[in-house]
Amino acid sequence: MLMATTVHAAPAPAPAADAQELVIADNDYLGPGGSDQLSTIPLLFNPHVHLLGLTVVSGDGWENAESAHLRRLLEIVGRTDVPVADGAVYPLVNTKADMRVHEQQYGTIPWKGAWGGLGSIDKAPDVQPPVPEMKEGAPHLAPVAQSAAQFLIEQVHAHPHAVTIIAAGPLTNIALAIRQDPTFAETAKQLVFMGGMLDTSMASITGNADFASDFNMIFDPEAAHITLTAPWKAITVVGSVSNDLMLSRAYLDQITSKKTPLTAYIGKYYDPLPLWDELTSAVAVDPTLITSAVDARMDIDTSRGPHYGHAFVVPDALAPRNSPMRRAHIVRSVDSARFREVFLHEAQTDLPAQAR
Repeated sequence: MLMATTVHAAPAPAPAADAQELVIADNDYLGPGGSDQLSTIPLLFNPHVHLLGLTVVSGDGWENAESAHLRRLLEIVGRTDVPVADGAVYPLVNTKADMRVHEQQYGTIPWKGAWGGLGSIDKAPDVQPPVPEMKEGAPHLAPVAQSAAQFLIEQVHAHPHAVTIIAAGPLTNIALAIRQDPTFAETAKQLVFMGGMLDTSMASITGNADFASDFNMIFDPEAAHITLTAPWKAITVVGSVSNDLMLSRAYLDQITSKKTPLTAYIGKYYDPLPLWDELTSAVAVDPTLITSAVDARMDIDTSRGPHYGHAFVVPDALAPRNSPMRRAHIVRSVDSARFREVFLHEAQTDLPAQAR
């Protein structure tokens, strides 16, 4: 039985009108539509957020296509002022061949992202292919010159102790920033990431095995380990709590009842999936959405066994002495009604809050 500190968040008001959260969102922006792309809504349309930029990493799809879909979305919603930095194409250590061997030894990984999606890993390319024709049209907006890791480092040092890093894809870019600049993590304000699911084994049997798969950690376990053992001031984990928040047809109908370029985009590329990354973004900029959480030390298994890429936690009292494991604030429940209400308002906003 895990003995850790459980925190029940008291009701609190939304951020003050003059508050300004500095944010960089790193994600595997599979598109068009879907949770990866729609995770930008709580950042682009929140007047209390200054979105410094978006960084892209391979994961759910290949980096070049994800970046193109993201830049096209920014054009559609009129936010071409937001910088996009291209990032890692491949994991630090893990490879497609390694994932194939893991499946042969321990069973199928439901979602393989760029390495086969929900299908066979053997049909996926070994190297990043050219960007295919895009349903929503190719973007004119170009990415910035810096790599994602360079952009992250520059922005964090330009705004020391003020930048929230939101990571909703594999943690490769974050790990590269940490390796290139050992002061990166401690100079940021906090890390909020989507992943670290702790109940995947039973959930894969009793529920949707795909939803229970901790893909962001599995795709690049070594990057996740580097990230979670870096000296962040605070780490918030948004994992399984998001699985019950679905983008249902009824909720979609509410969103699209108002006609804007964004709601038309959401409706056209609708995918009935949980609001995984949307919730992660929302919690990052408004932690009062959290109604309960538990604090524990977290790390990722990097041994080449059945649990390669799986998160594990240890209470403070049992943590190894001098362990690099950091305390994480693991979200267990959120105010889902308020999240849906706020997200609906943001998705229907006529004009996004311009970057300041």
